[in-house]
Amino acid sequence: MLKELTSKFNNWLQRNRIVRNLEFFQDFIIISLCLGLFCVMLIRLGDMFFSFLHPLDLRQVTSDILFILILVELFRLLIDHLQQQRTSVTAAVEITIVSALREVILRGVLEIPRDQIFGIAVFLVVLTAIIGALPWISQFLEQVKIANPETTDKVQLLTKNTLASD
Repeated sequence: MLKELTSKFNNWLQRNRIVRNLEFFQDFIIISLCLGLFCVMLIRLGDMFFSFLHPLDLRQVTSDILFILILVELFRLLIDHLQQQRTSVTAAVEITIVSALREVILRGVLEIPRDQIFGIAVFLVVLTAIIGALPWISQFLEQVKIANPETTDKVQLLTKNTLASD
């Protein structure tokens, strides 16, 4: 009995160590991505300022500004992930919406085929629905999370009562 308990405890410690190591490597990857994004933002910002020396191409400047804003939001998403150890769905959806709108702005609505405009519109409606549904989904998950400990407590209480009566 004691040997079995000791082996289970050792297995638990090893799993805990493995998870800790995997989280460390995940944080290392995210920090590397943050540094890479930061370097790309600086390079694109420098390119944008150097493009002001030439005749102004409004479409290119708009593209650079929107791209830098998308990179800033991705950087913020990664920093939030490092701090909270979870990814914000709302921020990810917002980044996706800005990215889709950037492509429409760059190419121009009149230059994009009708089928692609319809697809982008449906895509944006779905993303907007996701953002709108997130509060209800989080409330539902909180209720499920609250409901589960009560049921497990009741099951444990019933199990103890049954064992005590035997």
